[in-house]
Amino acid sequence: MKRRHFLILATSPAWAQSKQERGKRIIEESIEALGGAKFREMRDRTEAGRAYSFYNSRLAGLARATIYTRYLTPPVPSPPGKLFVRERQSFGKDQDYHVLFDEEKAWSITFRGAAQMPEATLLRYRETTTRNLFYTLRQRMGEKGLIFEHETSEVFDNQPIDVVTITDSENNVVSASFNRSTRLPIRQVFFRRDPTTRERMEEVTIFSKYRDVGGVQWPYSITRHRDGEKIYEIFSETVTINSDLADQLFTLPANMKILKPLK
Repeated sequence: MKRRHFLILATSPAWAQSKQERGKRIIEESIEALGGAKFREMRDRTEAGRAYSFYNSRLAGLARATIYTRYLTPPVPSPPGKLFVRERQSFGKDQDYHVLFDEEKAWSITFRGAAQMPEATLLRYRETTTRNLFYTLRQRMGEKGLIFEHETSEVFDNQPIDVVTITDSENNVVSASFNRSTRLPIRQVFFRRDPTTRERMEEVTIFSKYRDVGGVQWPYSITRHRDGEKIYEIFSETVTINSDLADQLFTLPANMKILKPLK
């Protein structure tokens, strides 16, 4: 074996370890920047503002939106792929239309009753939520097999950033970008496959306009792109945490009429 090849093989494990050590350090610094213990102990959150949907990069819908989130306590170690969060999305000035996600089902709720949403909707929610950077930093840090690797330092949107790849035990990968100075999350990128066509799609989310919310730094502007086209944007006007949200926000009332499942 030539000496040059020997040196490459001899130093590769140390180089990989260095990438992981730096990646883990950036992740830990980001959690501290987001609020440290206050971020890790956030029980619930309410975001209220304006939500926009886009089709072919053109505005397709606008609504007042209030998103309620409750974090559940995962076991240690946390099993991969299982959600430990509940979410209710309420739309309209009077909040007369809702979408409810629990650990098992997704529901569309109106004054007529509740209809179970298609399985594809629930699967997409599970996939995007488990890969969501904030969910990972809040809920998945104790998960066995989670690997963080620093990939590169570059500039994005005039900001110097560090890029860290997050890989779980099922080989799902998220590329996360952090501001090099503040360590706040700036962008996340991952790929998923359309359940019908099996085509590979790039999902990009941009986080900006951070504000202090009870000791937690939270982005008031969140924008999502799919395959290079903007599909969703929310501008929060108010964000509150640890409000001890009522249980009925995250469950169906016992007397609610159950409609035919949506297709």
